Amino acid sequence: MSLNIVRYENGNGIGLVLISNPPVNALSAEVVAGLRKAVDIFEADTSAKALVLHCEGRTFVAGGDIANFETPNFDTRPFSSLLSRLDESPRPVVATLHGTVLGGGLELAMSCHHRLALPDTRLGMPEVKLGLLPGSQGTQRLPRLVGVPLALDLMLTGRFISAQDALAAGILDEIASDDSLALGIAAAERLAEANLPVRRSSTLNVSADAATRQALAEATARAAKKPNYPALGAIVRAVEAAVNLPFSDGEEMEAREFDQLRLSSTSRALRHLFFAERTAARIPGLSREGAAREVHSVGIVGAGTMGGGIAMNFANVGIPVVLVEATDEALKRGLSVVRNNYEASAAKGKLSKEEVEKRMSLLNGSLDYGSLASCDLVVEAVFEDFYIKKDVCARLGQICKKGAIIATNTSTLDVDLLAEATGRPADVVGMHFFSPANVMRLVEVVRGARTAPDVLTTAMRLARRIGKVPVVSGVCYGFIGNRMLDPYIREMEFLLLEGAEPQQIDNAIESLGMAMGPCRMSDLSGVDIGAKVVNGRLEAGELPPDPSYRVVVRKLFALGRCGQKTKAGYYRYDGRTPLPDPKIVDICADLAREHGIARRRDIKDQEIIERLMYPLINEGIQILDEGIAYRPGDIDVVWTAGYGFPDYRGGPMFMADQIGLSEIKNTLDHYARMRGNQFGYWTASRLLESLAATGQRISAWTKQ
Repeated sequence: MSLNIVRYENGNGIGLVLISNPPVNALSAEVVAGLRKAVDIFEADTSAKALVLHCEGRTFVAGGDIANFETPNFDTRPFSSLLSRLDESPRPVVATLHGTVLGGGLELAMSCHHRLALPDTRLGMPEVKLGLLPGSQGTQRLPRLVGVPLALDLMLTGRFISAQDALAAGILDEIASDDSLALGIAAAERLAEANLPVRRSSTLNVSADAATRQALAEATARAAKKPNYPALGAIVRAVEAAVNLPFSDGEEMEAREFDQLRLSSTSRALRHLFFAERTAARIPGLSREGAAREVHSVGIVGAGTMGGGIAMNFANVGIPVVLVEATDEALKRGLSVVRNNYEASAAKGKLSKEEVEKRMSLLNGSLDYGSLASCDLVVEAVFEDFYIKKDVCARLGQICKKGAIIATNTSTLDVDLLAEATGRPADVVGMHFFSPANVMRLVEVVRGARTAPDVLTTAMRLARRIGKVPVVSGVCYGFIGNRMLDPYIREMEFLLLEGAEPQQIDNAIESLGMAMGPCRMSDLSGVDIGAKVVNGRLEAGELPPDPSYRVVVRKLFALGRCGQKTKAGYYRYDGRTPLPDPKIVDICADLAREHGIARRRDIKDQEIIERLMYPLINEGIQILDEGIAYRPGDIDVVWTAGYGFPDYRGGPMFMADQIGLSEIKNTLDHYARMRGNQFGYWTASRLLESLAATGQRISAWTKQ
C-alpha cells in the first residue's frame, strides 16, 4: 500500500492506521491514496470495534505537501471526502498526536472523534503564511471546536498553540503522559465499550453570540486594510459561513475560496519564498549532514547598536556571550541598551522578569581582548571602516584559540582581505546581520575564498539556531543585498537632482509594497553611514568615473544632515515623523547646476519605479551570473527578509518574471537612450540579455 507509506493493521479488535512518510509525514498524493485505501479496509473489517490513526517518526502529519499545490489539477476533494468518511464513521475514530500537528494534519485530527497528544505537541493552521486558508474543512471544524474568536486568531495569524492550550480550548480531549499509541488504543477500546454516540466535530453548533459577531467584524476590518493578502478576507468569509450555513455548504464555500487563493499571485509568491528559504540552506558541494564545529560560547567585539543586538540573539538561546569594548563608558552604555530592549519586551508580556535576568546573566562585558581567548566563535562588530576592521581581525587571529571561528559583520568590505589579516583565513566567515540585529531575520553568510567547509556549515546552522534566515553570498562589494541597493540608491539621487522630491520617490516605491521608500530608509539607517561608505570607495578608487555619482548623500553629510538622529536628512523631523523640507529642493537644485543636470517637472511615478527597481533587478541577475548568489530564490530571500521587499511580490527575481525579462531589458535600453549610458548604468547584464532573447524565466535558471 503505497510502499508501506500507510499501513492498516487489526490488533485485538482495534483497527490501526500507521502513516510513515518521513521526515514530517506530509500529506502527499500517495499518503492520501493510502489513507483512503486503509479506511476502505477498516470499513470492511467488521471485527474492528474502533480505529486509531497514528504517525511514526518525529511528528504527526505536519501539513500538506506544498509542492503538490503547483500542479494544474490539484484538488482538495479526495482528502476532504476522506475526512468526511472518518467523521461519519459509526465506530469511534481516535487520533494520537505528537510533534507538530499543522494544516492538513490538524484537519485530519479534527475529523476524528477523539484526540490525544503528547505534552510537547504543538498545533496550528499556518496556511495563511502561504496565502491560503485551510482547504479541507478546517475553517468549518475549528470554529465548532473552539469558537469563532480563537479560530479566527489561529487561522489569521498562523500561530501555533501548545497541547495544554489546545486541551483547554477544546481541540484535544486528553494529554497522554508518554506512549500516545498505547493510550490511543486504550481510548479507542474505552469508547467502543461505552457504546455511546461518537462526538463529531461537523455536528457541533457554532455560537453566534456577541463575542462571535465582534470577532468577525474586527477581522473583516483588519482584512480590508490588507488587500494584497486576500487569504485574510477569505478566512473570515469561510468562518462566517461556519456560523450561518450547514457544514456541507460551508465546506463548499471553503473549497471555492481555496481554489481561488491557490491560483492567486500572492499565494504563488509566498509559496515561492517558502521553498526558497529552505533551499537557501543547501550549499552546493556541501553535505547537509556535513561536519560542523561546536559553538558553546561567543565573543563579540563592539557593544554598540549592532554588537549588542547580535549578542541578544545568542543569549536568547542560552549561549553565553563576552562583549568587548574599548572603554568602560561604551561597554556600560551597550549593556544598558540591551537591558532596555529586554525590559521593553517584558513590559509587552513577551518575557518574564526572570527571563530578562537569565538572559542578561549570559552577557559579560570586558575591556580585555584576552577574555575572548576561550570563545568558540568571535564576531567583530566594530565601525564599518576597513582599516579598523583589519586591525581587529589581526588581533583576533592572534588571540582566538585554535579552531575558533572568526566572523566579520561587515556589510560591504572585502571579507577575503579581512580573513588574510587574521593569518588563519580558513577560520573566517562573514556573518552580516541586519539592523536591528535582534529583530531582523536575515543573515548574509559570506563565503570567503579560503573559508573552510565546516566553518561555513557551522555559520549556517548557528544562524538557524538563533532564529535567523541565512543566505550564502560570495565576496564582492556589498555582497547580495547592498550591492543591489547601490543602483537603487544611485537612481534615487539622480531623480532628486532632476527635480523629484523625497516624498514623491518614497510614495512611488511604497506603492509597490516596499516597507519604506529609499529616502526615509536612508534617513533611518543614517545618511552619515551611507556617505562614509561612498567616501571610502572613492578613496579606494572603486567608484565609477562620474563626478555626479552619489553627490547628494555626500553633500548632506557635509552639511551635518545625518538623518533622523540629527532631525534632518532627506527630510526634516518632528520626533520620528518625516516632513518635507524645502532646503532639500534647494540643495539638489544647486548640485544639479554644478554638475550640468537639467531639472524637470514631468517625472511620473512609473518612471521612478522603473529607474529604481529595474537596475536593482539587473544587478541581481548579474550577481547570479557571477556566482555571488547560488540561486534566484536566494536573492529573493535576502530582499524579503532583510530589506522590506513585499513578500506578496515574492522578491525582486520573482517579480522580474512577473514583469517579463524582455520588458525589463527593453526598459533599460530606453533609459540608456533617454539619459545616456556613458558609465554603463543602463547596460543589461549578459545573463539578462540571454534570458530575454530566449524567453526564459530567471526563477528557472541555474548556474551550469
